[in-house]
Amino acid sequence: MSLYSTPFSRGYWRAAAAEMKDLRKLLFAALMIAACLVLNRFKIPLGENLSLSITYLARALCALVCGPVVAVVFAFAEDTISFFVSGGGYAYFPGYALTTALGCLIYALFFYRARITWWRIIVAKLLTNIQNVFLGSLWSAILYSKGYLYYLTSSAVKNILYLPLQILLLFLLFRALLPVLHKMGWLPRQMGKSMEKREKRNFDPER
Repeated sequence: MSLYSTPFSRGYWRAAAAEMKDLRKLLFAALMIAACLVLNRFKIPLGENLSLSITYLARALCALVCGPVVAVVFAFAEDTISFFVSGGGYAYFPGYALTTALGCLIYALFFYRARITWWRIIVAKLLTNIQNVFLGSLWSAILYSKGYLYYLTSSAVKNILYLPLQILLLFLLFRALLPVLHKMGWLPRQMGKSMEKREKRNFDPER
C-alpha cells in the first residue's frame, strides 16, 4: 500500500475508488455505522439541537481506513439509518447528511493513505468543526424558531471549548489502533514520529 503526501494525485483516487470493491472495507464501514448508532446514545444534550458527542471518532476511523469514496457513501447511509433508528418524530432533513458527508470527506483527505501527524489531526478536526458550525447553524435556523446568529454563536462556543478534547481523543484513538490495523494488513505504516510512543529505556537495575 502506498502513502500519499497529498490527495491531489491519480493514484490516491484510484486507490480510494478501489475500496468500493473491497468487501472487508465495506464491512468495516458497516461496523462503523453500528458504532455511530451506539455512541450517539451517549451524547450529552446542551440545548436546542446542540449536544456533545463522540460519534466523530467512528467517522474519522472509517475515513482513515476506507478512504473518501467509501466515507462519503458511509456518511449518507449513517445519517439516514440514524434518523430511522432514533425515531425522533421529526421530518428527515438532508442538510445534516451533507454536513456529515463533508466532515467524513475532510477526515479522509487528511488521514487516508497519509502519514498521520499532530498537525493533520488538528487541522482536520478544526475544519470539520468550522463546517459543522456554519452549516449546522444554517440547518437549525431553517428548522427551528431562533435566528441564524443565535445558533451560530452557541455552536461556535461549544465547538471551540470541545475542540482540544476532540483532538486529544482522536490522537489517542489513532495511536492505539494504527499499529494494530497495520499488522492486520488493513493499512500501510502511517504512524508519524510525533504519534509514536516514546518509552524510556534508561533502566539500570543496579541504580
